Amino acid sequence: MYFTEEQLAFRDGIRRMVERHVAPIAAEIDENRRFPAELVPIYGDMGLLQLWVPEKYGGPEGNLTLVCMAREEIARASASCALLAGINTMFIMPLMHFGTEEQRQRFLPIVAKGRSMTAVAISEPEAGSDVGAMSTRAVKDGDSYVINGKKQWCTFGDVADYITLYAKTGNRSGFDDISAFIIEPKKMKGVTFGRHERKMGYRGSPNVPIYLDNVRVPAENLVGEEGMGFKASMRSLDLNRPTIGAVAVGLAQGAMDVAIAYAKQRRQFKRAIAEFQGIQFMLADMAMQTEAARALVYECASAGDRGDWERLSPLASMAKCFASDTAMKVTTDAVQVLGGYGYVQDFPVERMMRDAKLNQIFEGTNQIQRVIISRHLLA
Repeated sequence: MYFTEEQLAFRDGIRRMVERHVAPIAAEIDENRRFPAELVPIYGDMGLLQLWVPEKYGGPEGNLTLVCMAREEIARASASCALLAGINTMFIMPLMHFGTEEQRQRFLPIVAKGRSMTAVAISEPEAGSDVGAMSTRAVKDGDSYVINGKKQWCTFGDVADYITLYAKTGNRSGFDDISAFIIEPKKMKGVTFGRHERKMGYRGSPNVPIYLDNVRVPAENLVGEEGMGFKASMRSLDLNRPTIGAVAVGLAQGAMDVAIAYAKQRRQFKRAIAEFQGIQFMLADMAMQTEAARALVYECASAGDRGDWERLSPLASMAKCFASDTAMKVTTDAVQVLGGYGYVQDFPVERMMRDAKLNQIFEGTNQIQRVIISRHLLA
């Protein structure tokens, strides 16, 4: 991997910010299941929330590599806080690739200010991997659409100013009548949220169900044309999945750092446990796996930055799948290196292990990623 001087300077700035603002609250927001609202203006001032907004709309015009770098560095301390970096990606990308110029002029300058939170609502109680099974409906009524239904697992949903919501605009099964809408939950009547899901990990990033009861959405909030929603969501996921891989790499690196430091100072049988070959081999495997995952993530990011869409799609699934499987193994091994201390909350590796698990599930389960990869191989 080769990074430019500008990219390395960007990474150094993230590291300083993490040391000052993220690391001190990482354990506390997990324990209290608290959304770290105090980070929003900090990230916004650094351009992290709005990284992908083009300069012409007032943004920093970042790219996939920068989002991956930001998320990796932050995840070394907190996966929940890492998700906040580039959080607006899934809102920005459908507008950039499928929206109208009027929509971009309307929403992107607001997002570029770095104070807006956005979310995406795709999954439903009975429609997870099977996106085409969604039952939320949007019915045209004059110059608006009326939306009814329920969404599940909406990350940052109840703190979002804008949500890109996907709904059926017809009665066919499958993907051809899925459309994307921008809803404003703080302004539109009929949008309510359920309780925060009580998750194993990622406790600082709230996930909520959304209930839509005759929500009237202006027709100009339809992103692109009717029926283009599935394509918009898949393009957005292709660009977001490697950033989940980057979070996984950061988790693995953070857990490995803790394990190495512990192994050097923990003494048993009158020797540091780092002197035992069994521990050395575990650490060597952790390092190899983490470096391999990192290389795949940034190869994928490079393809995205080049606009190589044909290569990006399988690489995105590979990067997300391999890196998250790696993070699960590395964090589990880190807990093992610390022994009993790894299992208690006084050390961060048990939290990292819990956080790592979700990366194998969201943004498409790793089983679905393998389906995508095999389809590309056999096409």
